[in-house]
Amino acid sequence: MKVRIFDTTLRDGEQTPGVALTPEQKLAIAQKLDILGVDAIEAGFPIISDGEMKAIKSITAANLRAEICGLARTEKKDIDAAVSTGLKYIHTFIATSDIHLKYKLKLTREQVLAKAVEAVQYAKSLGLQVEFSAEDATRTDRDFLKKVFKAVTEAGADRIDIPDTVGYSTPQYLAAITRDTIEATHLPVSVHCHNDFGLAVANSISAIQAGAQCAHVTINGIGERAGNASLEELVMSLQCLQFDKKYETNIDAKLLYETSRYISKIVGVQVQPNKAIVGENAFGHESGIHTHGVLNNPLTYEPISPELVGRTRWFQVGKHAGAHGISAMLEEYGIQPTKEQAYHILDRVKKLGDQGKHVTDVELLAIAGEVMEQQGLKRLVHLTGFSVSTGIGNMPYAFVKLNIEGKDFISTDYGVGPVDASINAIQKITGEIAKVRIKDYRLDSISGGSEALCEVTIKVEDAYGNQASAKSIGEDIVITSVQAMIDGINRIMLKNILKQKNWGH
Repeated sequence: MKVRIFDTTLRDGEQTPGVALTPEQKLAIAQKLDILGVDAIEAGFPIISDGEMKAIKSITAANLRAEICGLARTEKKDIDAAVSTGLKYIHTFIATSDIHLKYKLKLTREQVLAKAVEAVQYAKSLGLQVEFSAEDATRTDRDFLKKVFKAVTEAGADRIDIPDTVGYSTPQYLAAITRDTIEATHLPVSVHCHNDFGLAVANSISAIQAGAQCAHVTINGIGERAGNASLEELVMSLQCLQFDKKYETNIDAKLLYETSRYISKIVGVQVQPNKAIVGENAFGHESGIHTHGVLNNPLTYEPISPELVGRTRWFQVGKHAGAHGISAMLEEYGIQPTKEQAYHILDRVKKLGDQGKHVTDVELLAIAGEVMEQQGLKRLVHLTGFSVSTGIGNMPYAFVKLNIEGKDFISTDYGVGPVDASINAIQKITGEIAKVRIKDYRLDSISGGSEALCEVTIKVEDAYGNQASAKSIGEDIVITSVQAMIDGINRIMLKNILKQKNWGH
């Protein structure tokens, strides 16, 4: 069975607290979603602002493969606004639960029913494709919900959507009202699940098993409060888990991680490290037992191959690591320690871990060099001097002194901020000496308050297209950024040198 993927990242996802997108950003995201393979894109809510209308117009004019949809209340002015953007497909809604009727709408059931029917009839008279949602459906009286769905079907609705607006449903109950809706309407049914109790994906799957043909989802599960059903989790669950029937989508799974990171960067919402499928740790291993198992057969501790979703597995150096994992990481650099050497290296790593220290790849190589008595395994680039100057009316300025393989280099440069100035100064040196330039920079806050810790991730590339990433955590954004940059440079230089040598026993 082919499941239709209706992406609402640009509408419900943008309702994530703190997220606001420009028309240009919304178009860029829509194009990325189209490449990913979503069937429908909810581009926004036309009536809310001129900028929203501009964004939707640009998306409808972009000649995308996906169907483009816009949200509208059961009000003629909302529907007219949607038409003015060039939309041919609307998602119109009105609340149907008693709590919404009493405290928000202040309408009777009969009045709500009439507004729903009138809106669908009006939209159809304009030649629109109409998907109708009964907001807060899962807290609506079951008989009244069926009555509303039946009435809008007779009014000409093309699709019915069942929203679990506050994530209140269980999988069993959503399956039951999905069957009710199919029986009452005989129309294609969608589900729109929120994640307030962590059940959005499970509820969506349950509804699909009960006959729903479409799921409303967002990239990374972003959305109001606890978010929406996650596109990547739903798609991979349908593709990989065991069900009574086979489910397929049009999503290109190999693009999931890339799309997740792209949208996370634009919207400014960090993906939690332990998030399924796209979280940084989803295919990472530190435990010695797990690492040993994965090295023998990845399926021992991985439910799917990371390559399916555009990922690669990685092993973390730390106090929980084992000798097999340490050896595997060193082998990536062409280093083959003996069994005894691997255990000596592991012992050094564990002692650092017990002190609460994170061991980077570069530090692991330095430890291996000492244990194996190989002088080539050491940091090639050292930061020996650094200062920045910035202020109101002054262009940010940085002074950097580096020691590269025993030679000192000094550089100064300006930038749009102290971080930019510092990295520009470093690149002035390394661009000539190490042929390494920055490709990507990401800053995330990992704790709150004025003394918050920040995490900087930097990706660097050499003249041959080889890339390496590095992270650094600290309280000072500028110093943390410089440390990440230096680590990235060391990592890519060491990789290139070691590939040309044959360290080992």
